[in-house]
Amino acid sequence: MVATSGVTDAERLRRIEAVTDATLSRLDVADLFDELLDRVRELLHVDTAAILLLDVHARQLVATAAKGLEEEVRQAFRVSIGQGFAGRIALTRQPVIIEYVTADKVVNPLLLENGVRSLLGVPVFTRGELIGVLHVGTLTPRRFAADDVRLLELVADRIGVASQARAHSLNQNAALALQRSLLPTELPRAPNLEMAARYVPGHVSGVGGDWYDVFTLPSGWLGVVVGDVSGHGLQSAVVMGRIRSALRAYALVSDDPAEALTLLDRKVNHFETGSLSTAMYAMISPDGATIRISLAGHLSPVLVAPSQPARLLAVQVDPPLGIGYRTPQRRSTTVDFPPGAVLVGYTDGLVERRGELIDTGFARLTSAVPLASPDTVCATVMTALDTENPNDDVALLVIRRTAPDPTDQVS
Repeated sequence: MVATSGVTDAERLRRIEAVTDATLSRLDVADLFDELLDRVRELLHVDTAAILLLDVHARQLVATAAKGLEEEVRQAFRVSIGQGFAGRIALTRQPVIIEYVTADKVVNPLLLENGVRSLLGVPVFTRGELIGVLHVGTLTPRRFAADDVRLLELVADRIGVASQARAHSLNQNAALALQRSLLPTELPRAPNLEMAARYVPGHVSGVGGDWYDVFTLPSGWLGVVVGDVSGHGLQSAVVMGRIRSALRAYALVSDDPAEALTLLDRKVNHFETGSLSTAMYAMISPDGATIRISLAGHLSPVLVAPSQPARLLAVQVDPPLGIGYRTPQRRSTTVDFPPGAVLVGYTDGLVERRGELIDTGFARLTSAVPLASPDTVCATVMTALDTENPNDDVALLVIRRTAPDPTDQVS
């Protein structure tokens, strides 16, 4: 005999309250899944409940949480979209009911081995995109009703919201870890030079594509980079890491910043299609007196020297990296770096403001840069340009050529 389910209005309300309980939001995702499955089993009087989430790249559903079918998770059961019970739900994106489970209707042997007789499953969505399947089962034949379907769909909605939060959290944590590993924790020591840097995220994710790098080369020159990869989040952090590593490699085979950026542009266009980036790459001579610099769509750095006002360096700006077509030959500019002078590299988040000409931001920056130690310059600039809550990420790199010590001079 097949059991049926009739639901009173009071029971229907109790079911809804049980799965929309605000206290559930205080649980982490794994505990939330377990609690929802426990409540579903109780409310629907079923023996098994399982959540399978979609592996987008493999186009397979992966057992993620289960009650009554825990072995499904331990075995990391997978089923392709379109195959079996769960695969059919994912393919049609519609609820599916099987009143009598048979070997030709399911592909998961655990369902048969555990004696599951009837199944009800619904798709799980996030922002209209399929992300998984939720299904329940009974060990005795059961004719699921429309109320059962609606309740399971309500639970699926709750799972979708939680899964979205989990995915965001995983991406954010991964991106943060990646970015922190790529931004220098300590700037290198170099003769005749002092340096300091700051990074401030402009988004709630805490991760953007802005970056800086400083490295010594075998020739004794110092490589100095400030860059900005379009976009935010994990993907931008990944691209940023690849670009950083590639530029370091090209810096080892070329002593011309323009040539190194040309090689980097070829790499970005071929391997990072669709990623637009800007970069400033400068090389400072071993004695600190000379800077060679090339700009790939990046904003000109600021230079302030003793007895001279701060100014934007007159450096020719070439196209950004990754624009996808053959660019004109990139150019390098050589400038003097006098003793006591300060070089300031930065990303656009420092100077750009909505509804304001960028020239206003440039003027604000040049008027704020003091002739002082790099740490003092960083603190002064960050305060003057109001970077406490920026609209975009801000990377700031300051390098000062130390003035000669008079006591070291021979009289």
